[in-house]
Amino acid sequence: MWTLQGTLLALAGYLCVFNLSVVRGSSMAPRIHDGDRILIDHLSYVFGDVRRGDIVVLKYPLDPSVDYIKRIVGLPGDDVVLEDGDLWVNGERMDEPYVVQSDPFARVRVHVKPAHFFVLGDNRPRSCDSRDFGLVPQDYIRGRVEVRVWPPQRLGAIDE
Repeated sequence: MWTLQGTLLALAGYLCVFNLSVVRGSSMAPRIHDGDRILIDHLSYVFGDVRRGDIVVLKYPLDPSVDYIKRIVGLPGDDVVLEDGDLWVNGERMDEPYVVQSDPFARVRVHVKPAHFFVLGDNRPRSCDSRDFGLVPQDYIRGRVEVRVWPPQRLGAIDE
């Protein structure tokens, strides 16, 4: 049986690895909705690299006290082009099954600097992302998001 001390120690360890966060806004719809509760894995990037397609919580570059949730689409050294609603990385058109509605008016051409990332919301017409605030420094990435814990009917892994 768990003792109170064991339970508190396990809870403290859990909170050091994961952080519960409430999503505000619809920039990641339809996979992640306003009001969803998600777990942020803070250790994922201590032991592994950020990958294209990862959903992350990051510090908003224009106000680091605010957190945003976005998808990594450009890695350091990548050439990113967004044109006519299509995303191209290093000359290759990206298949993005998670984007339901593209933004045909967005035009971006950027080379991702070392230790930076280019991020986009899945709900392109309703997302404030690297198109608006530019590249995200690596140390602004708080962690990866893989699990939704609320609401109960959508509990579980968030498909990338």
